[in-house]
Amino acid sequence: MRPRSCPHLPRQPPNLLGRREIPRRSRCTVRGVRCGLSGVGVVCAVLVAVIIDGLGFAGKSGAPQGSPHPGRIGATTPPSSAALAGPSSSPGLPLSFVPGALEQPVDAAAAAARLATLPIKGRAPKTGYHRGLFGDAWTDDVTVADGHNGCDTRDDILSRDLADIVRNGDCTVISGVLRDPYSGTTVEFHRGQGTSSLVPIDHVVALLDAWQKGAQQWDAATLRNFANDPINLQATTRSMNEQKGAGDAATWLPPNKSYRCAYVSRIVEVKTAYGLWVTQAEHDAIARILTSCGAPSADPEPPPTDTAPAYFPPPPASVPDSGLPVYYPNCRAARDAGAAPIYAGQPGYRPGLDRDSDGVACE
Repeated sequence: MRPRSCPHLPRQPPNLLGRREIPRRSRCTVRGVRCGLSGVGVVCAVLVAVIIDGLGFAGKSGAPQGSPHPGRIGATTPPSSAALAGPSSSPGLPLSFVPGALEQPVDAAAAAARLATLPIKGRAPKTGYHRGLFGDAWTDDVTVADGHNGCDTRDDILSRDLADIVRNGDCTVISGVLRDPYSGTTVEFHRGQGTSSLVPIDHVVALLDAWQKGAQQWDAATLRNFANDPINLQATTRSMNEQKGAGDAATWLPPNKSYRCAYVSRIVEVKTAYGLWVTQAEHDAIARILTSCGAPSADPEPPPTDTAPAYFPPPPASVPDSGLPVYYPNCRAARDAGAAPIYAGQPGYRPGLDRDSDGVACE
């Protein structure tokens, strides 16, 4: 006869397996093992302990092995991407932004060496750009790290970048605490209408920036991978995300200066991995930051030497101002005159020479 389920007994709180235990009687079962209040109960208790141990639970805290929060049920960590996602076309995460290592020192010299390999070109036009080219937002259908793990990319990054996480199931992050590296502030995350958007996921190399610096030649799979690659994603605050927009290192840097070395190192890592180029202004901005955090200068100054006093010729005779505005018919004329690039507000700047409307003409 099949044992009864003992419906007459009081309901108990959930156990470690998420089930409500029933006090054992002679006609009740625990996972198919009959347990009574007689001497057999001792044997039954041992069998149940073995079953629970075999399911991967250990310790006195009652937390599953691998949980970042001992004692908290439902705060388990999803299986590692290495076990679920197959070979990735993206390189491994560098030390500066391995999950949990955002505050470790940056290898500025290595980043400077990679920067030296990036092509320097002008920014291409925005022609044809729209967000949909990079696939559905936060799709799991990618071959980079954490792809095909059953969780969308946004939850993967929240799980990586937030502390004190509470989840609903294996994937959905309900709440947590973000130590925002961009601003240096700490904010709480709560999933819900009007609150989820307070902690967006930033593309370190913006999608539009990538589009104008090499991504126009990619196939659909590479575009989708780029938009969901953890090496290019960072949880931040909405204000930081809006301030940055599609800016590169020449136009925006994190207000938190202690994170700037890691930030520009991530840009270099991403652009190296995906074969993107940098503009001259972006290259120079990154190089300055890396030099300030320990990387050798690209052009070290020679040691001082004893030389004869320098000769300073008299200044040339001043040329009277013609009063006419400076005008260059095209960028070639501006370059021939040694005026390029021309920044907004400088003589000779006009929107017709600034193809991408970023305030820098004839880059």
